[in-house]
Order: sequence, then structure tokens, then C-alpha cells
Amino acid sequence: MKIQRKIRLKDVAELAGVAVNTASTILNRRPNSWASKETEARVFKAANELGYRPSKTARALQSGRYHSIGLLIQDLTNPFFSTLADELEAAVEERGYDLIVENCRSSLVRERHLFNDLSDLEVDGMVVWLSDNSAFEEDLAASFKGPLPFVALGCGSSSLPIPVDSVVSNFTEGLQQAVDAMYELGHRQYAFLSALAEGQADGSRPDLMTRMLAEKGVPASSITILRSSHSIDSACETVTTFLKSAGGNRPTALFAINDLSAMGAMRAAIECGLSVPKDLSIVGGDDVPLASYLPITLSSIRQRYRKITRAAADLLIARIEGTVEDPSVPTQIIFPTHFVARESVGPAAH
Repeated sequence: MKIQRKIRLKDVAELAGVAVNTASTILNRRPNSWASKETEARVFKAANELGYRPSKTARALQSGRYHSIGLLIQDLTNPFFSTLADELEAAVEERGYDLIVENCRSSLVRERHLFNDLSDLEVDGMVVWLSDNSAFEEDLAASFKGPLPFVALGCGSSSLPIPVDSVVSNFTEGLQQAVDAMYELGHRQYAFLSALAEGQADGSRPDLMTRMLAEKGVPASSITILRSSHSIDSACETVTTFLKSAGGNRPTALFAINDLSAMGAMRAAIECGLSVPKDLSIVGGDDVPLASYLPITLSSIRQRYRKITRAAADLLIARIEGTVEDPSVPTQIIFPTHFVARESVGPAAH
């Protein structure tokens, strides 16, 4: 069996007809490169033809950076997080960085383990979407003072600052719009479907929705909180069991914590012989691209994937490259959310 020789920087330089130092400067995207656009194109073409991949360790020794960014994410089987990862990868690649993804697989134990080991990754900075930023508050505060830059993602507001650079969605705005819309459609019996890891608390959204509905005169007794795991199967099973036991007391509107859970709830309603939205209106919580292509298009609360990931990439790379105006203060960027009504919602059945 013939063992293929590792492609070296020297091979790329020879094929491109340039000096090794020139090839290194171009491939590492150093700002002091004097090479012409034609020379740069020739070097990148040679590297692609040969399948050259520079050693991250060697690059780090030469430049002081790995030119890689880490992403700690909750669950790649959820289309919300896979879309977020894809958008972030595109954003950092435009800036000359690779993306390394660490997947928690909806496990709090695995999340803690991965978080504690982030410093072992060969990356220049981290973007994290944690199950609960408040549960990691001390860790995030410590990381802000540490050598590895962090940007935290999630849902939040200016009244709940995170002790590290952050890019968050103001979920309250979109939820309020959705609650207003459902109330105007005549809904008075509600359910909220959470998706929780083992040992995870409900979080703020069920209480937030309950308070919004209370302001409209809807009592807490008219709101049922359902709990499933993060899988679409679990959401479907949880809602199926609930609908079969609820009888004539069932809700006419169901809010799900994310679109994946909403899709499971929709399947459950259909399997129970209900019509969506005639018998049950369903609202998701992310507005993933798939939401508008389902047989019954899913109403949802839109988060701005591209803006979130671009802002996170810009903020983190500014930290890495030392171009932040005031590095002593965490930066918080907040994006609005809004309710997108589609075929899965309609007037309440009477």
C-alpha cells in the first residue's frame, strides 16, 4: 500500500512559482502582504490543487493565532441550531477563520464538561449558546477576564446583562405580538410546550406568557404547561398524551418553545384527529427556514439568524484582533424578534 506524502508549504510555493515566505504570507492572510492579486490567486489555486492544509499549530506559532473559532451549541439535530452554526461558519470564513463546533446534544452534563474543556481547543475565541446563561454567570464573568475571548448568544434584554460580550434576541417582543394575535383571534385556552434536558428548569418563557395573558384577563388555570425533551418524537408523544386526556377541556392555541417542538405538536394534533388551525392553532419559537415549507406552514417568532451570527463574528474577531474600543467593558448587542403568522394559526373554535 502506497502512503501518500504530506503536502508541504514548499510544494505549494514551487507550483505557484513563488518563494516559500510569500506563499506563507498569502495563505495565512497576513496584513503585511505585498503580493499582487494575481500572485495571491496563483498561490490559492496551487494550494487547492494540491489539497494543502496548513498545520494549525504551525500557524499559531508563526502568527500567534490558530485562525479558528469555536462554537458551543445545544443540539445540531434542531434546525434552529444547525442553521445558526451554518450562518456563523459563513460569517467567520469570510474573515479568514475556520469554525469548530462542539455539540452538547441537549445534555446538561455534556454541556458542563465541554464548557470546562473549552480552553483545550485550538481556537482563538468562542461563541457559546448555553442552556441557561444565568446558570453560567460566574463562569462567563471569569472568562471575560481570561485569555480566551467569549461571545454568548441567547435570548435576553438590556435589563438582564450578561457579564461577557453577548449578542441576544429580545424574545419578549415577538412573544407579546404572538400573544396579542392569538387573543385577538378569540383564544382563551392555551398550552405552552417546553423542551427540556434532564434536570433542566422551565426557564422564563412559560411565566412570561402567563403574565402576558394575565394582563388580558386570562387566568393561569386556563394555561397548561407541557414538558418534553428536545426531540421531535418526545414533543409529539407529550402532546398526543395530553390531547387524548384533555377531552373537551383542551386548549385552542399551543405555543412551543421552538419550531422543532411545534412540528411535533402539529403531528400530534393531526394524529389525534384535530385540524390545524381549525381545532388547534400552533406557534413555534425560532422561524427556521423549514417553517414556511411545511404542508401547513408554521407560524413562529422570528429570530434574525444572519444578523446575530454576523454581529457575533464581528464582535469576537474584534476582541481577538484587539480592535475593541473599550476592552474593559462587555458589549451587548440586542436584536428584536417579531411574530410571523402563517397557516398554523386561525380563529378559536367555539
